[in-house]
Amino acid sequence: MLDDRFDQGMRTRRSVLGDAHVNKAEASKTDFDSAFQTLITEGAWGTVWASDAITKRERSMITLALLAATKNFDEIPMHIRATARTGASKQDVIEAFQHVAIYAGVPAANHAIKLAKQTYAEMEEQDQ
Repeated sequence: MLDDRFDQGMRTRRSVLGDAHVNKAEASKTDFDSAFQTLITEGAWGTVWASDAITKRERSMITLALLAATKNFDEIPMHIRATARTGASKQDVIEAFQHVAIYAGVPAANHAIKLAKQTYAEMEEQDQ
């Protein structure tokens, strides 16, 4: 069953983050972090993100809000890029960050918005 969860996790991870991101992460995996990579592939991607109880769009919004609220800013650009695949719009993202401002603090939301704006600009530049 764990192999199935791992395989499902890799499929989901690729569908959300894209092959280039996952290939880069897999190429940089070492013996040191291999168990951790398996954990997040099975747990986050093979269980949580793979569930069809809510949409990937909703998961993107929740994930971005949680990352901002807990001040885990390093992964915000990655998850902003993922919105191109999950269907979360810029309006969805700003709505999520407004919730962060009210319930977790304006500075956290402000920094998350700054990162989102930078990432969207990079994405638009790459599309040109």
